[in-house]
Amino acid sequence: MDIGFSMPDRLAERLEERWGSLSDRALQAVVADAYREEILTLGEVRQILGHSTRMETEKFLKERGALFEYSEEELQKDVKRAREARA
Repeated sequence: MDIGFSMPDRLAERLEERWGSLSDRALQAVVADAYREEILTLGEVRQILGHSTRMETEKFLKERGALFEYSEEELQKDVKRAREARA
């Protein structure tokens, strides 16, 4: 799906000087917000942005303050749940 928006040329030019492509910037903002709100998964973010690795996606989300903190304790609980589910 293609989505567009309008703004005065002089403002768009100023923003593009700073950020580059406004279309790319808008897409990145929407995707980061959707991940933050748990609408999209990490895999879906990776697919939308065309990242080749999970690490690239995690870096993108971290730079935007959208990567969830994941403690060692949470990891251990998830590992335990996964093992129990397999049994």
